[in-house]
Amino acid sequence: MVRPIAWLCVAVTLMSSCSAAQSVDVVIGYLREPHSKIRISQIDVPAENDGVSGAKLAIDDDNTTGRFMGQSFSLVERTLEKDEAPGEALDALAKQGAAFVIADLEAPALLQAADAARNLNLVLFNIRATDDRLRQEDCRANVIHVAPSRAMLADGLAQYLIWKKWRRWLLVVGSHEADKLFADALRRSAKRFGAAIVAEREFIDTGGARRTDSGLTDIQREMPVLTQEAPNYDVLVAADDSEVFAGYLPYRTWDPRPVAGSAGLTPTSWDAAFDQWGAIQLQSRFFRAYRRPMTALDMQAWTAVRMIGEAVGRVQSADPKTILNYIKGPDFALAAFKGRKLTVRDWDLQLRQPILLVDGRTVVSVSPQEGFLHQFSELDTLGNDRPESKCQLK
Repeated sequence: MVRPIAWLCVAVTLMSSCSAAQSVDVVIGYLREPHSKIRISQIDVPAENDGVSGAKLAIDDDNTTGRFMGQSFSLVERTLEKDEAPGEALDALAKQGAAFVIADLEAPALLQAADAARNLNLVLFNIRATDDRLRQEDCRANVIHVAPSRAMLADGLAQYLIWKKWRRWLLVVGSHEADKLFADALRRSAKRFGAAIVAEREFIDTGGARRTDSGLTDIQREMPVLTQEAPNYDVLVAADDSEVFAGYLPYRTWDPRPVAGSAGLTPTSWDAAFDQWGAIQLQSRFFRAYRRPMTALDMQAWTAVRMIGEAVGRVQSADPKTILNYIKGPDFALAAFKGRKLTVRDWDLQLRQPILLVDGRTVVSVSPQEGFLHQFSELDTLGNDRPESKCQLK
């Protein structure tokens, strides 16, 4: 007679042998370039570990589930040095075993990295660049976009403004290229959802110092002048991706009107105030680990690493091509504390996701808004839908 404990020992031995035979070690790279943007407020200056902390928390989560399937995940980091080509940095990460790279890069460096990654058989996950051209005419077949596009952010905001019946917009645009790109996205959203831009104003950045003794007085005089004598409008919408002026608009406009866009009510992928659908659990774990709130960049990095972990667990492989095909296929979905399963658009490799609308302290709403319908997914009312796509993956 074989005792039950003996059967248990045999079972454990067989399971251990099976796990050992099918073990998968996944190395994920994290490539970033230094953040050069100057913030209006000191409290908005990003932490040195902004982004990478989210990736590290997700590595822990991947390992928690992966250990039961003989899978292990690790993160290797690299910051672009001055004048270093992204391809050189990717090559160094590949030599450390990375098959997937979290790309914390602006659009120019991301495109260079994507082209270099082809020869290295790497898959990139864009967590930073919001440029629509990366999902349109400059799309790449080896780049999955976790960061929402400017079009998605603008659409998320526009839907709420239309829901509120704030259809008349005063658009104030900065003088930098990034500001103009966000303004283009806002104009597109206004036309798409039936808003009217009654006037446009431009804020020209002269590089003046705001932190001088007379800084607040100058701002208090300048902002009303910028917005005076405008046609009647419901809401001022600011396009200031460079973070030069929009933060000074609330409470300083000539007419008493709400501010949205780059200040006031802002669209984002994540906010420290968000606590719905179990998000408070993730927020709490992040704060315990890093003693600061979780930013949008942290969340985008967390999501990218979890996408890899979810795919590896499903297909039982760490082959980059296999993982890429699964992630952009119909069977992939990720639970990410946002009330919906997140999936990837197969026409431009953009992650579908809700857009949060926040005011700096609370989450005011979440888009897509009620009543904005779509034949496939309401999330496809945010950003460029398939018929609008100019992307030809290559």
